[in-house]
Amino acid sequence: MVATGLLLVGCTAEIEVTPTSPDAMTAEQCKDLIAELPDRVAGQAARSVQPSDALASAWGDPPIVVRCGVPKPTSLRPDSSCFVVNDIGWLAEQEGRPVTGTEPVDGELVFTTIGRSAYVEVTVPPDYQPAADALVDLAGAIATTTDDVRPCV
Repeated sequence: MVATGLLLVGCTAEIEVTPTSPDAMTAEQCKDLIAELPDRVAGQAARSVQPSDALASAWGDPPIVVRCGVPKPTSLRPDSSCFVVNDIGWLAEQEGRPVTGTEPVDGELVFTTIGRSAYVEVTVPPDYQPAADALVDLAGAIATTTDDVRPCV
């Protein structure tokens, strides 16, 4: 299941993403985040996304995709596993199920920030291992543009 609605568009090599609908304050943080994201993630070059105002970015082929202002994941609970990468807490999911870290994973992973003022979703295809490399590259921009409301412990 691909929750991000990824699709390559014709010969333009643009990545089509499903836009988010955050509140005004979150949308401002997301605009700041998108502007601060690096040119390369997990060694991959940035790609254009459509629609261009989707509060999203992409890198590589297959694309690593960031979407900002997503809703709180339905599987996020007080006892969910929280993976911390460069001081950013993440919920990891595969095929809509939380990853606990106790079982092997194979395939696409979807990471969503935990405890930040905006939920940021990162979809990492299985081609990029370790998947956390993408999170390392994104952590600085997330830390400077969103607030740490409740740290992952």
